[in-house]
Amino acid sequence: MNMATSPRSLSRTYLFVPADRPERFVKARASGADAVIVDLEDAVAPEAKARARDALALALDESGPLVVRINAAGSPWFEDDLKLCRHPGVAAVMLPKAEGIDAVCTVVETTFKDVLPIIESARGLHEMDNIARVPGVVRLAFGSVDLALDLGIDCAPDGAETELLAFRSQVVLASRLAGLAAPVDGVSTAIDDLQRLQADAERARRLGFGAKLCIHPKQLAIVQAVFTPTPERIDWARRICKAFASAGGAAVAVDGQMVDLPVVQRARAVLRDAGLSA
Repeated sequence: MNMATSPRSLSRTYLFVPADRPERFVKARASGADAVIVDLEDAVAPEAKARARDALALALDESGPLVVRINAAGSPWFEDDLKLCRHPGVAAVMLPKAEGIDAVCTVVETTFKDVLPIIESARGLHEMDNIARVPGVVRLAFGSVDLALDLGIDCAPDGAETELLAFRSQVVLASRLAGLAAPVDGVSTAIDDLQRLQADAERARRLGFGAKLCIHPKQLAIVQAVFTPTPERIDWARRICKAFASAGGAAVAVDGQMVDLPVVQRARAVLRDAGLSA
């Protein structure tokens, strides 16, 4: 399965669930998330890693495959995590702290699964262009919290993370140059601040991200709505495409604005994002 092949099938919401809480797996699958990420890394204490992996192994089901965030390369749990990810119930592997092609290639060659590397360190940013071009990588994810920590960035308490704007744009650019799907933005940690979540998701969409990591089911509806074209936007795109076709491919005015090929291509992208034909 290559998650980058069809815009219609691309996930917009990725919901984390701790691997040591198997009673939550069923609820996560039923939450409406496009993809569920079972987390073997940050959500699980070191002494619980092996038990969490065993619990996940029992819960994996080919009929409802899950994304698995494994532990980072070089950790004591990396190799055992990779062995588990060969299971047909694993849809893709999320690789944290991706900092070079060696670890990414190891994941691809060991698991034979799609890989979503998380860019969350200075070295990861430096190696990002090479990471994005590894065959088997389908999408980059942005690890905002860990990146800020690694770079010594103290984001303002308003939650807007303007200090990370340049790095978000780099992830979008690297994804585009490598021909990958639009990347996945990092988490919004304030679970109950839905207004902040809305602003975070809209910022990500405007910057060129195509999805967002979520840490609670209550975040899903807002994120899904932000990354789904509105009926008004779809109507605009249809009118643009129709007018351009009627003009035989020449520039034309729509709603008092000039429409040429770049505008039409933007309209076609909106329709593709909505699963519609131009």
